[in-house]
Amino acid sequence: MRFDILTIFPQLLDSPLEEGIIRRAVAAGKISVNIHDIRDFALDKHTMTDDRPFGGGEGMVMKPEPIAAALSSIKETKPDARVIFLSPQGETYTQRTAERLATHEHLILLCGRYEGVDERIRAYYVDEEISIGDFILTGGELAAMVLIDSVTRLLPGVLGCGDSAENDTFSCGLLKNPQYTRPRDYDGHTVPEVLLSGDHAAIAEWRLVTSVRQTLEKRPELLGRAVFTKEELQILKMNSLLEAVEKYRNIQQ
Repeated sequence: MRFDILTIFPQLLDSPLEEGIIRRAVAAGKISVNIHDIRDFALDKHTMTDDRPFGGGEGMVMKPEPIAAALSSIKETKPDARVIFLSPQGETYTQRTAERLATHEHLILLCGRYEGVDERIRAYYVDEEISIGDFILTGGELAAMVLIDSVTRLLPGVLGCGDSAENDTFSCGLLKNPQYTRPRDYDGHTVPEVLLSGDHAAIAEWRLVTSVRQTLEKRPELLGRAVFTKEELQILKMNSLLEAVEKYRNIQQ
């Protein structure tokens, strides 16, 4: 999968791309990430990429010509690339959005700055707008990295464990069950005995029950899209959780 990032601050993206899962995905050829400095496509000798807004008002607005030129340069060889503008006016980003974007072969991510981009870019050159939340960043670069990270980990062969992405919170509709590692006793707090039992069926039941309990307590709205097998529903019933789960699922429906 290919990502192209359009920004006026390309060095902001260097470190995130050189660490962890993203670095390994690039090294393995699972993804390629290309950073384009919008200033390289400016038309004047001062490489101006922003100007004052018509009609007055605060701040500066990113000019259309350099952005359009950068997009055209990429689309010369990749005309089907999907252009995404990281914007507070966009659709709120979710795991479902990440799953949808992971089916594309090529994404172009436009990072805005200042008061945003000229409306003609938004209206005629962008395929969709995405917001990572109801808050304001100084630019779209961090949002672009959130998108790249969340999409990349969904691609086949990127994560060490094939089931990791499928069983993540927001993918399965439940919060993750509590996690423990060594030592068994830390500061007087011990690991639940069932996890030390070697009884895989009992451990699976414990993980389901604790996952559902945490979801009911912290994010019950997620249960609206959770799917359970008949066996899991029976386990929830035995642990006095089924009524609470079904009540919330009915509300969501």
